[in-house]
Amino acid sequence: MPVKDPLIETLKVCILQLQAEGTVTDSSPHLASCCELLELILRKGLQQPVLSLTHRDYWYCFEQLLQHDTCGRLSAVSLAVQQTTACPKLLTAQGRGRFFIRLMLAKRTLENAVKHVLHTGRVMEWYSPETSVLRNEKFVEPFLSLCLVLSEMKFKLNIENCSFLDESWLLPVCETYEAVPCRELGMVLRYLDGRVFVLELLQGGMAQVDMFAEPGDIIDEINGISLRNSSNGQAGVVLSRLKGQPLSLRLLRWRCKDGAMYRPLVPLLRQLKQENPLLQFSSAPQPSPAAQRQSQSQCVKEGRILYALQLLGKTNIGMYGGKEVLQHAIPAVLRMRQNSKEVLLDVKETHLTCTDKSNKQQLFQHHFPEISCVGRFGQPDFTIFAFCVVDTPDTGQPKGFCCVVLQATSSTECEEIVHRIAAGFKNTEWFV
Repeated sequence: MPVKDPLIETLKVCILQLQAEGTVTDSSPHLASCCELLELILRKGLQQPVLSLTHRDYWYCFEQLLQHDTCGRLSAVSLAVQQTTACPKLLTAQGRGRFFIRLMLAKRTLENAVKHVLHTGRVMEWYSPETSVLRNEKFVEPFLSLCLVLSEMKFKLNIENCSFLDESWLLPVCETYEAVPCRELGMVLRYLDGRVFVLELLQGGMAQVDMFAEPGDIIDEINGISLRNSSNGQAGVVLSRLKGQPLSLRLLRWRCKDGAMYRPLVPLLRQLKQENPLLQFSSAPQPSPAAQRQSQSQCVKEGRILYALQLLGKTNIGMYGGKEVLQHAIPAVLRMRQNSKEVLLDVKETHLTCTDKSNKQQLFQHHFPEISCVGRFGQPDFTIFAFCVVDTPDTGQPKGFCCVVLQATSSTECEEIVHRIAAGFKNTEWFV
């Protein structure tokens, strides 16, 4: 049986899910997973320079094509590289690489861009022949075939919504408001981490009357002028120049479409709340004492909520991973009475990771396309839940499905985790 790269196999499944959606938009649940998998493949085996303090990322490979590509047919790729370099909202190589991937998907030229990298010897020297996908003859052709499939699909993406690509593939809700000429917008602004936050709406001001913004939102652009990495007072300077003119404001919302808080903003919103304790960043009512106790079981890492759980155990459940098996698999794991562990579960936008709470060692990481089902156990108090994932032992070949069982501190927390995992893969059922 031929050797398969797990990243390529997972990307294949993710692309099939995207194809089922038809036109792919920013709201497509599998888009972030697809982009992250492309990023992982492009990073895999990329060697760091020995005598340089600069960290080499895959973006530099595309950037160097303008100097070292010899085929002379760069037009579309070179324009995309120049557009990426010129974007003022991107401050890191990671952000530029992510913007470039989204741009290539939107322009349907991803396969062309990867081929140019493969044909540029000076760039390919940066990749390890032992560990990279791009220098492995068995893996590079399947990867190119998947890039061709992506290049034939229709992506309708908001390329201008890119101010958080430095930090995350998860994008905020981005909306544009057209304002008629006015004396003032009626907003108190706060400059934090190079971003312009709305701190307060003034009584009777346009912002309050038209309700186009709320405290915690970010002003990303004014009439096409980016406010990313702004210094104090820069928004005021821009507005004074445009006095008496119609305004077009591009706003990034702190609230996602489902009403939840946009996770990369969590630490910054906390700082805003310290300055203005009256700010409310939740549509939910004040938490009960039980909910407050629940919050003690959570911690925040880089703006993401980590859940403190008990890992009760896991077992192989055979060749079928549908949700029906959970009612039998969970009791089977509990009867084994495996040694439980205190763990931290991080549910990210494209995958989940579990680390040992005592020594911070990563126990497992699964991308959502690998997970076939998730659900709660009704006994004794709805705090136990489990998910099924393809069981891949040390041989690297799938051996059916594995059921992983964990326990939360409360039924509310358990339900929240199950919903977040389910939102990542939309109850996909796999057969091996």
